[in-house]
Amino acid sequence: MTAYKQIPEYRKLPAPQFFEEIAPEQQPVVIRGFTQHWPLVAAAQKTPHDFAAYLMRFYTGKKARIFVAPPAANKRFYYNDDMTDVNYMRGEERVDLFLGRLLELMDREIYPAISMQNSLPSEILPGLIDENKSEFFPDVEPRLWVGNEGIVSAHYDGADNIACVVAGRRRFVLFPPEQTGNLYPGPLNFTPAGAPTSMVDLNAPDFVRYPHFKTALANAWSVELEPGDAIFIPMLWWHHVESLEKVNALMNYWWNGSSAKSSTPPSPIDSLNIALLAMRDLTPRQRNAWRHMFDHYLFKQGIDPASYIPEHQQHVLGKLSPEYVRAIKDYFIDKLKK
Repeated sequence: MTAYKQIPEYRKLPAPQFFEEIAPEQQPVVIRGFTQHWPLVAAAQKTPHDFAAYLMRFYTGKKARIFVAPPAANKRFYYNDDMTDVNYMRGEERVDLFLGRLLELMDREIYPAISMQNSLPSEILPGLIDENKSEFFPDVEPRLWVGNEGIVSAHYDGADNIACVVAGRRRFVLFPPEQTGNLYPGPLNFTPAGAPTSMVDLNAPDFVRYPHFKTALANAWSVELEPGDAIFIPMLWWHHVESLEKVNALMNYWWNGSSAKSSTPPSPIDSLNIALLAMRDLTPRQRNAWRHMFDHYLFKQGIDPASYIPEHQQHVLGKLSPEYVRAIKDYFIDKLKK
């Protein structure tokens, strides 16, 4: 059994402390009782039927995105065996019918994994957020995820994330970005749910095929959350997530990076794809030379590249207005189209 590292925990964490001290450190933390005051959490702590009934108070009839994995998938939403497709079906369904099916499957011994994923409450359950607000994010709409027992393999987000368990229990296993190579990431452009995913099954790792995964496990963090608890998952931290009960729900907030309101293309993942295409034919020595350029200009591993240049000539190295950033991005996007 893997001896995971413990994630630091807080209770009654003030928003200023989080944004000024914790988030900048880019290390995961658990916030116990983060949403304990929400009526949604209170309903879920009564019975699954109370939880579903509370959601239905806000339902207006619109459909949501639904994923269904057959029993043979062993609750894991992933690729099929030969990686020609995924191992689950996806479509749209009415929320009332989905919740009814979720409750019906509670009494089954053999059942599919079903999940309503990445839904905007304002679209399918207007008014839900008015009764379940976070002082941390008065202007950010969360995403809602509801389902039964399911497994999402290790993947990363292009934004900082606070994930709040509102029903059931969830287990999180986190890996820092420096373990990326040891996680054997899958394709960049063919993914089970939008983000690159580890090729290793954490619950049944093949150490012959993926030997470096042992190093990733030695550097992994884990926690189990109850309703009302939340976890801060920093940008680009890999996270494996397991829903542990037959009715589970999570609300999460992405508020910066690729999910920021002001975010414009190309995104960092777009830039990675562009760099891969631009440098794929260079020799190893040439790529290593470019690594030093990136270290100097982008990662600032040494002298600040703008510190010795007059401010009026710093351009992309200095302070930029949002309008100028937009103009520069548009310029490069136009060049790529030609």
